Amino acid sequence: MAKSPETEHPNKAFGWAAKDKSGLLSPFHFSRRDNGDNDVTVKILYCGVCHTDLHTIKNDWGFSYYPVVPGHEIVGIATKVGKNVTKFREGDRVGVGVITGSCQSCESCDQDLENYCPQMSFTYNSIGSDGTKTYGGYSESIVVDQRFVLQFPEGLPSDSGAPLLCAGITVYSPMKYYGMTEPGKHLGVAGLGGLGHVAVKIGKAFGLKVTVISSSPNKEDEAINRLGADSFLVSSDPQKMKAAIGTMDYIIDTVSAVHALFPLLGLLKVNGKLVTLGLPEKPLELPIFPLVLGRKMVGGSDIGGMKETQEMLEFCGKHNITADIELIKMDEINTAMERLAKADVRYRFVIDVANSLSPP
Repeated sequence: MAKSPETEHPNKAFGWAAKDKSGLLSPFHFSRRDNGDNDVTVKILYCGVCHTDLHTIKNDWGFSYYPVVPGHEIVGIATKVGKNVTKFREGDRVGVGVITGSCQSCESCDQDLENYCPQMSFTYNSIGSDGTKTYGGYSESIVVDQRFVLQFPEGLPSDSGAPLLCAGITVYSPMKYYGMTEPGKHLGVAGLGGLGHVAVKIGKAFGLKVTVISSSPNKEDEAINRLGADSFLVSSDPQKMKAAIGTMDYIIDTVSAVHALFPLLGLLKVNGKLVTLGLPEKPLELPIFPLVLGRKMVGGSDIGGMKETQEMLEFCGKHNITADIELIKMDEINTAMERLAKADVRYRFVIDVANSLSPP
């Protein structure tokens, strides 16, 4: 007979979980494994709220495995380290991102691309290396193999730095891989949400000219004056879109709703690159003519490996890049999810776990 979440492991734990596809989160008692020889136990201070959390608690993608304790943008303090752990000491400030396990022996893992390992384990709603279910950062603590723990750079704030563990690496990795970092080149950022606003900041740090592409005209002032974009393009304005045809070297498409790719491809120069990061619930139509006639490329990317994620954190620390956040208490999470579904957040919710999570 399968053990209950509360008795599956030796150490009692507490968090908030969704129990069904209503997505309603409520207090949840479960358990964590003992700290192994290669593990780091982390007391969670802050956890960002990602759009993936919302999709998962509502089973939008069809593979949610209830109960779900979401959260994969975790910053905390190492409270225990195993005897084989060399990179971390008790008291270190650390981060845990989207993944907490992989086979550590395949070609992807050997190339520090654990995020593409066929046996990769997500931080929540997944099966860990020990064969038990993973629970995320909407909780008081987590136990993670040292390979999947990150040093949090000195000077990078814990609260506004937390979303970088997903949003930051999700935009940083494709920019590096696809060569979208040459100073002076023109980057378009489609969608100004949790991913998009970080893409603007990272793009500017690379020395790019950055244009925000958005269907919301009221975001123009914020994009330019608050986030530092060079220009703003209203995607619903046919005249402005026509005037911008062939002006961009790269586009990062962060839009997670179903949308047309044809207008974005038109904005690219010859040899331009469009990288899609959003995960719409239905397939998008990919027009081939603009690709062939302009030697353009469409690609994708999914977070990044651990080495690159650490590199991204150091880069953001050096350039003072953080997410723009709204700090919430744990018991405000359901209201936050309702607002997130309406895109009513500038630009990322972060839960103050250490100061607001306590068993009932």
